[in-house]
Amino acid sequence: MTALDDAEDYYRQVFARTRPPFAFVDLDALTANAHDLLRRAHGKPVRIASKSLRSRTIIDHALGLDPGFQGIMAFTLDEALWLHGLGAQDVLVAYPTTDTELLGTLAERTVEDPEGAPVVMIDSPDHVELIERAARRHDVRVKTCLDFDASFWLAGGRIRIGAKRTPIHTPEQAAAAARRVERSAYARLVGVMSYEAQIAGTGDAVPKRPVTNRAIRLMQDRSHRELRHRRALAVEAISRVTPLDFVNAGGTGDLELVASEPAVTEVTAGSGLFAPALFDRYSRFAPRAAAFFALPVVRRPGPKTVTVLGGGYVASGVPRWDRAPVPTFPPGLRYDGNEGPGEVQTPLTGAPAAHLAVGSPVFFRHAKAGELCERFNELHLVRDGRIVDVVPTYRGEGRCFL
Repeated sequence: MTALDDAEDYYRQVFARTRPPFAFVDLDALTANAHDLLRRAHGKPVRIASKSLRSRTIIDHALGLDPGFQGIMAFTLDEALWLHGLGAQDVLVAYPTTDTELLGTLAERTVEDPEGAPVVMIDSPDHVELIERAARRHDVRVKTCLDFDASFWLAGGRIRIGAKRTPIHTPEQAAAAARRVERSAYARLVGVMSYEAQIAGTGDAVPKRPVTNRAIRLMQDRSHRELRHRRALAVEAISRVTPLDFVNAGGTGDLELVASEPAVTEVTAGSGLFAPALFDRYSRFAPRAAAFFALPVVRRPGPKTVTVLGGGYVASGVPRWDRAPVPTFPPGLRYDGNEGPGEVQTPLTGAPAAHLAVGSPVFFRHAKAGELCERFNELHLVRDGRIVDVVPTYRGEGRCFL
């Protein structure tokens, strides 16, 4: 299938004998999205963001699609150690940790596997000191990556657009952080990472908002031009202190922009494989919806209202309607404004509700990617019009990292 508008009958036939609730991934759509990500990466390696997938089978499938996919960006050290223990190599932890027990385990892994052990994120001397405390008894230098701030500053920094992640904003601050690591006998700096949330995580094609969209595009253009220059200076400053193995940047939303930067050696993507509903609001690319979930109709409280079981799978971020799952099949269903998606039930209204029987499935798309797998133990995998496998999510393997 190539168009979401034509997919309802296709998926209803595929899942005619599958009892909802269930979640599924269309491998044909995922593969098309993967090739488009590689095209947008302009030949630079694409690191897989595991937080967007949260299924080892899907991660392995993506890594095996093409040599252009290299490495994993984990979201916690616990997850990274688990993946590494199961054979994963080249794992970068995207967020710092304060768990000294896990850092001790990382130090042990580094002794056993000096090059293949996970790389942990830092952005302050506090992080380095925690690593030193944990690694000292193993007499090993743990590999680290410096998180460099990609937010857009206006008015001398009084206005900051982007995610509040790291205090390392200037090339001078980056070089000072690198020198701190270089002085350590128990940590070494091997990479730099930055994420431009105001570009990669902000759609510029919001329906019925032409003025807002133009303003977002202007901000994103100015932000990237400023960041491109500042990031290059930071990488140059750090490289005078210590050689770097990699410079990582980006997300699905700005892949082609950061891939064009000479200072960037690799890019990151994950959500673009699933193509959740928020990506419908981007003008630079048009991925195919690849991940869905289905809930059963369990009540009919009115002639044009049905109630499905569960559904309160609201995505993280600023609480707004665009963070709610999107009722997709049948098209035309909408939430009740007084209830919205609920913890154990979700009323849906609209003309299609009149034709839905109790027991019928309603298909949804999650607003974001990874949080879907926190709600289901399994993913049904679809290819060529049939279910080809049923595989566990992290949750299905008894793992909940965040």
